[in-house]
Amino acid sequence: MAGASSKLSDEELVDEARLRAVLPVLDVLGPASLLYLDPADFLSVQGGAVVEESVCGDDELAALLARAGEEDAGESGLEWITSPAFVFREGDDVVAAAGYQIWPQSVAHLSVLVAPEHRGRGLARVVASAAVAHACDAGLLPQWRARPHSSQRVALALGFQELGSQLSVRLGEPLR
Repeated sequence: MAGASSKLSDEELVDEARLRAVLPVLDVLGPASLLYLDPADFLSVQGGAVVEESVCGDDELAALLARAGEEDAGESGLEWITSPAFVFREGDDVVAAAGYQIWPQSVAHLSVLVAPEHRGRGLARVVASAAVAHACDAGLLPQWRARPHSSQRVALALGFQELGSQLSVRLGEPLR
């Protein structure tokens, strides 16, 4: 990476094709936008939905993660939250959830997931808003990593600002 980073511009360092030209890239995740929230800019969303703060049982979150599918569940990061889960239920089922994992430097890395059949109803904004409010009340800096455009839209609707981008790569043996 040291050699590549000295040869490539900042923009090229998050360009998969450019990286593949100079590094033995095996897998790529991203690029993703990195968004942060100044608590003074937080745009809280209630939307009339009842959100519960819960330490969900493993079965409840596991059911939501399974309904979402492996790719969306992994992208959400919901299974690694260290905060309470902020959930919206329909009947007994959790259909949307958000929370965060505390990272170094008092960063609250947000995780949000909505069951596929319930998307497009504003539930991501509602549960995420509750998790962000909790993080702000705890004196943490909310951080959002967004690959899908829909995830970026939710973050922006809550007042987050894009401050960077990220591309994760797994390297193989050096190119010869």
